[in-house]
Amino acid sequence: MDRDTVTWRGYIPAVTTPFTRRGALDTGALHAQLAWLVDEGVHGAILAGTSGEWFSMSAGERAELFTAGARHRSAAFPVIGACNAFTPGEAVAHARAAQAAGLDGILLTPPPYVVPNRAEIVAFYRAVSDTTDIPLTVYNWPRGCVVDMDTDLLSELADLENVVAVKNSTGDFSRFLEAMYALEGRVRYFGLPTDGLGADLALLGHGDGLMGTGGVLGRDHPGFWDAIDRGDRERALELGRRDRVLMREWFRPDYGARFGNQQAVIKTALRLRGVPAGFVRAPLLDLAPHETARVEATLRGLGVETVPLRDE
Repeated sequence: MDRDTVTWRGYIPAVTTPFTRRGALDTGALHAQLAWLVDEGVHGAILAGTSGEWFSMSAGERAELFTAGARHRSAAFPVIGACNAFTPGEAVAHARAAQAAGLDGILLTPPPYVVPNRAEIVAFYRAVSDTTDIPLTVYNWPRGCVVDMDTDLLSELADLENVVAVKNSTGDFSRFLEAMYALEGRVRYFGLPTDGLGADLALLGHGDGLMGTGGVLGRDHPGFWDAIDRGDRERALELGRRDRVLMREWFRPDYGARFGNQQAVIKTALRLRGVPAGFVRAPLLDLAPHETARVEATLRGLGVETVPLRDE
């Protein structure tokens, strides 16, 4: 496999996993959320990622989520399953569940918390690649995994049989650019910023888009990349500025939340838009009233209409 095995491009967000107020998985809400994203022109979705609270889900729930989400996949809307886990055996089981569900591919970080060394990271990814047959995205997520994979390591992982893409969320932009050029033509590369530099790189043919979070602004997010495809830099920058308002108001440069937690912020924002994103599951907590007001103020400042929140 290589980058041409898949056609992934543009804005592919990690979506929230809807839970009821009592903590049950709500696949009905997931269907409504994914249908909304499709209607908004989003270019795909990632299930059970960090935004999807994989860490509080059982293996059975993740498999159920994959099966439900696969109903929405199409050529224009690939659905990818995150298989993050602490051991290669667990990651392989999740990858097989994604493949059985009919998903288009998987996304995988190094084992979080463990802080594995280079040889251990390669062995971890090789175990998944060698025992499954589904396109794999390597996810460099230093904030969550406490390792920042450098260009040489990402290049070695790109040589694995099933690796077709890299999502690089390093906070070091020079390393991001170095890896982008080193991997060009081999794998799809996600993580371009939605500012002038990101637009210019994309217009020059570098990178493939952004695997973001939540899709809160709906069609604004894919609109940036659609404008790039048309060569309309001015429109892309207009939409990119809106996206960066959210990043500035809600998140720090390392992608950590400025208040509450990332999952609750995104779920609250979607619910304020009338999208059934559900509630967070313990150990996470819902936003406090003043934090919810902060999310609503940001949306209204962007001209986004909001609706009263329901506590169910």
